[in-house]
Amino acid sequence: MNKPRVGLAPEGAPIIGLLTVLTLFTAVLGWWPAAVVAFVLLWFSVHFFRDPERVVPQEEGIAVSPADGKIVRMERRIDPMDGETKLCVSVFMNVFSVHVNRAPVSGSVTGVKYWPGKFLNAALDKASTDNERCGWQMEDTEGSRWTFVQISGLIARRIVPHAEQGDVLKRGQRFGMIRFGSRVDVYLPSDYNPAVSIGDQVFAGQTVLARKSDD
Repeated sequence: MNKPRVGLAPEGAPIIGLLTVLTLFTAVLGWWPAAVVAFVLLWFSVHFFRDPERVVPQEEGIAVSPADGKIVRMERRIDPMDGETKLCVSVFMNVFSVHVNRAPVSGSVTGVKYWPGKFLNAALDKASTDNERCGWQMEDTEGSRWTFVQISGLIARRIVPHAEQGDVLKRGQRFGMIRFGSRVDVYLPSDYNPAVSIGDQVFAGQTVLARKSDD
């Protein structure tokens, strides 16, 4: 049996490489205050860009969380991709969360839309409409339509997509990341109910976020 591994997101390689050189350079020269600061920044960057393996649930009729973090709200909102009113579940990521995002369901990416915007605190309600964000629409293997939106935050300044329209993703597969604190909103199809509560801690690709209703 293979042991779980914790990798690093490739987006972090330039930052981690630069800070490694800076830490070694200042230490060799004996500039200890600067070396300590550089080492702390290096540790933080390695922690932030970590990309651990996840055990993705295989049962039918479920959706997993697309992000690590805390459930901060569940309310009916207008889906920005199709204009319909749906139940929206918001996952807030702080700077210590894993920021690699994963597909909640298996299916095809039917639409991707980017909105430029502000960099307000992602926990605020108006971040859903005012912040820089990237919306994804998927159709799962049973024909249900899903929308999930990556929202930049107060510190986050870059949304990094790994997929594009027309791609076929598996549940739990990586589709992108957001750098340094942010949020992901998931708009549930009408035949799914949330399996989480406000305040719950969730993990991308692993925590069951919603279940298909029996009706």
